[in-house]
Amino acid sequence: MVTTPAESTLLGSPYRADCPTRRILDRVGDRWTVLIVGVLWEGDARFSELRRRIEGISQKMLTQTLRGLERDGLVRRTVYPQVPVRVEYALTDAGRTLREPLRALQEWAVEHLVDVSASQEAYDLADRTPAGVAG
Repeated sequence: MVTTPAESTLLGSPYRADCPTRRILDRVGDRWTVLIVGVLWEGDARFSELRRRIEGISQKMLTQTLRGLERDGLVRRTVYPQVPVRVEYALTDAGRTLREPLRALQEWAVEHLVDVSASQEAYDLADRTPAGVAG
């Protein structure tokens, strides 16, 4: 089957610079997305709960990531007209399909933490090629 460049982009080819799948991969491969999806897998959560459970995330980064996930159709934001206003976040059906692949990434990171840490330490201690010289 022969496709035009435009058709190829619509079909999804993340190796092409102009393919929208790259933005999707950027979103789902982001560490904050992985952690937010992990928390929301357990149920709806308010902003303050997400911030409390995900150590190290700034208010700005949590806001940006939630907005991006909502825009991408992965998270649903529900505003309850109360005093004070209550806002909750939940995974959409599409967002729930991310859980298993992202859980596999989390499990891989935990399982390989010791090996990766040892490799990083060995690399950092190794005699490196002087700056500016290809190696």
